[in-house]
Amino acid sequence: MSVQKRPNGTWRARILGPDGKERARHFPTRAAAKRWEAEQLAARERGQFIDPSNTATVTEYARAWAASRPHRTGTAQRTESMIAHHIEPTALGNRRLSAVRPSEVQAWATDRSTVLAPSTMRLLLALMRSVFNSAVLDRLVAISPVVRIQLPDYKPDEIVPLTPQQVKAFADAVPARCRAMIVAQAGLGLRLSEVLGLRAVDIRFLERVVKIEVQRDRHTMKLVAPKTARSRRSIPLPQVVADELAQHIATYPPAADGAIFTMDNGEPWKQNNVQRGVVLPGVEKAGLPPGTTSHDLRHAYAAWLLMAGESVIVVAERLGHADATMVLRTYSRIMPDQEDRTRKAIDRLWSQNADPKAI
Repeated sequence: MSVQKRPNGTWRARILGPDGKERARHFPTRAAAKRWEAEQLAARERGQFIDPSNTATVTEYARAWAASRPHRTGTAQRTESMIAHHIEPTALGNRRLSAVRPSEVQAWATDRSTVLAPSTMRLLLALMRSVFNSAVLDRLVAISPVVRIQLPDYKPDEIVPLTPQQVKAFADAVPARCRAMIVAQAGLGLRLSEVLGLRAVDIRFLERVVKIEVQRDRHTMKLVAPKTARSRRSIPLPQVVADELAQHIATYPPAADGAIFTMDNGEPWKQNNVQRGVVLPGVEKAGLPPGTTSHDLRHAYAAWLLMAGESVIVVAERLGHADATMVLRTYSRIMPDQEDRTRKAIDRLWSQNADPKAI
């Protein structure tokens, strides 16, 4: 019999899991034991069996999940930091994975929201959601408790793009060795890691394009492949950028690995050094808004293209995004003449001689 009475008066139910191993639980009554047995057997037949003997905590499984991901060094470090500081020390982190309820996840999210910036909190919640989704696939929990989690309202700061005049002033304010770095990032819309990874071979002056094939890893300082396939791309080379890059290469020979942007000693730039030693002094000297970073040059590039009439799809391709969703979400407020186009479209439609095909 799979349900037997124990000497202490409890009832022991046993079943074999899909792996052939025996699982058992003890209940105060025979009916409760039989009910559990029936539920487990039915789940096994449906392929939804959950191992009741697994005692892994949320923190333990989160670390196991993170270790199995093909994360880059920076992503792995950021993930471990989130687990160590915002999962492990909390009540949720010490809970048995299979015992967590949605209300506990909500309480955890509410607590963490008081100490984290809204954008960081959303990244942390996404991590927790991925952990439990993986646990479902591993058949350690039946369903994910990370559902319908409410976070405080969050309205991202509105982007006010730098003007071409501001970028020119910025380029004039930094050391001569860094001038082309500013112009290239604003004129090509590159991430800072991509700027620091630019090699002479990537700049096709005759074809008038720049190939983004590598980037500078901020931790190892080596040239590595871009993070995603879409990040590998060809970007049209404007003449103003071509002139700056040609003069820079002629004045400052590329490094041994081909990189064109290096420090005075020929070593590659670290991103933190660029921010502290180039960007911050340049922003102050040029009179740019406090808090301006090198990433604002990338924002400026996207805004300029949109204001010139480029489609969001083209802008997404230039920036190396997977699709146009992020462009729409980030820059929709600065897309030009939206209100005027709406007014004119309706006015034309309703005017006496309007031709709907002309809209």
